[in-house]
Amino acid sequence: MRLDTFLRSCGLTAGCIRSVKHQSNGFFADGKPLHTNQPVAAGQRITFSLPPEPATSVVPQPVPFDIVYQDDFAAVLDKPAGIAVHPTLNYPDGTLANGWMEYLRRNGREGVFRPVNRIDKNTSGLVLCAQNAFAAPILAASAHKCYLALVEGVLDQSSGEIEAPIGRRKDSIIGRWVCPDGKPSITAYRVLRTGGGHSLVACQPVTGRTHQIRVHMAYFGHPLAGDTLYGGHTAIMDRHALHCGVLQFQLPVTGERITVKSPLPRDMAAACTACGYDSAWQQDLDQLSF
Repeated sequence: MRLDTFLRSCGLTAGCIRSVKHQSNGFFADGKPLHTNQPVAAGQRITFSLPPEPATSVVPQPVPFDIVYQDDFAAVLDKPAGIAVHPTLNYPDGTLANGWMEYLRRNGREGVFRPVNRIDKNTSGLVLCAQNAFAAPILAASAHKCYLALVEGVLDQSSGEIEAPIGRRKDSIIGRWVCPDGKPSITAYRVLRTGGGHSLVACQPVTGRTHQIRVHMAYFGHPLAGDTLYGGHTAIMDRHALHCGVLQFQLPVTGERITVKSPLPRDMAAACTACGYDSAWQQDLDQLSF
């Protein structure tokens, strides 16, 4: 096959291939230059250098977060609740992006902030980032997430799927709701613990709509504790009780599957304790498969 076809089969985007051709030194087969319209052969070693990172307007700032995994292709950051992932009109700085740029600056590295998955400002947990443009689409295509949600009430079934279309609410800038003309949305769930008028639920979003788990659980009659936007109450949580606790993805080149986990943050752990849950539910979470 042609080199460009082979590169696409390896996960490179057309944009990445163009940038290597025009902004770097191009592609090589066994050390010799090779054009993208030329054929490749079994046993050849294809190499290339990524072009320089584009300029970014994100200002380095000290922002609290933990790095729980990092290699040449991927970084997984554990974000506290209350921090936006990237700058917006309402949150121009103090974001996870600002914190990552500060981390790069302190370590004498250049780069940009490339989150593969985004979580709400008041959602805590794992955020997968690509270290370069080559890795980004491969990580995005292979990423699977499991969230822990503390919801109000006891669900009728111990596991199942919520399939209901989600669209923008007419009366809110940020709110979503289940509506006939919404986008198809599916959330799989498993109940880990019940008691204290609440349930601890492991949720795996099959689709990736804005506020999907929050909207689906509210639609199901079990809004997240603390989620006042969707009918929850603040008796045991001051923010919506949602934490991205498990992240699985596939590394470029090697194809190795990586699984990273994050324990419940202090506020959700305290709420679970108030509901009478012991820590044994973690073993049930460990058995979840993607």
